[in-house]
This record gives sequence, C-alpha cells and structure tokens, in this order.
Amino acid sequence: MSARPAASRRTVLRGVALTPVAGLGLTACGKVEDAPLGLTGPVELGPESEVAKGGAKLYQDHKVVVSRGEDGTVKAYSSLCTHAGCPVNKLEGTKLICPCHGSEFDATTGKALREPAVAPLKPLTVEVENGTMVARPQE
Repeated sequence: MSARPAASRRTVLRGVALTPVAGLGLTACGKVEDAPLGLTGPVELGPESEVAKGGAKLYQDHKVVVSRGEDGTVKAYSSLCTHAGCPVNKLEGTKLICPCHGSEFDATTGKALREPAVAPLKPLTVEVENGTMVARPQE
C-alpha cells in the first residue's frame, strides 16, 4: 500500500481544468521565432514630412516605426516586440513600449532598452518614392 493518499476527485478535476490555462501562459511568452513575421512586402506609410528631425512615428496598422535623425536620415524597424511578438502600440518620444510585458525599445536604433526583450527590433528598408515613405523587409 502506498504511503501517499490518493488524489481526491476535486483535485483531479481542478488539474484538468487548469491545464489549458497553463498552456496559454506558456504560449504567450513563447520565443520570438514563434512570433509573427511582420512585413512580407512593401507598404506605403505616408508622407515623408510626417516624421520630424530627431523624432519618430509609429505606424500601428503596418507594425512599423520610422525615425528621422537630426541629419535627415530615415530609419525603419518592425514594431513587433522581439520578446514574444506582440505589436508595440505606444511611442513616447523615441521610446517604444510593448503592452504585453513592458519591454522598451529605442526607435532610432532598434535597440532593446528594457527586458524581457533583449534582441533589437528587426530593421526594415525605408525609401521615399514620390514623397511617400515605403517600408520593405530587408533582403
């Protein structure tokens, strides 16, 4: 006879009920490889004038952030968090803030500023065509 008592019916049912919830928690904190890919082709963002020198603009619909240096150079990054792939939805100055786990990124360099994300944002190619910024995945 075992020294441990058998689990009660209530304990077994509680375990069965919580198993899917635990799985969702693990999925939410999955690896970035499990995250959505982001841009798969070119997207028109808007007029070049929308991004001021030394500033940044978040294009939530396309999951892209564009920044402009003081020298006028324009850079673009995917705004999908590199921790779990959540779309970043907040830009304060040039700092992006992920709503899922609080990761922060520098919109001018793509660098992760606050964990849990440690990898930088994925850089994109951005060009101005007929006055409109167009972002593309880097090749």
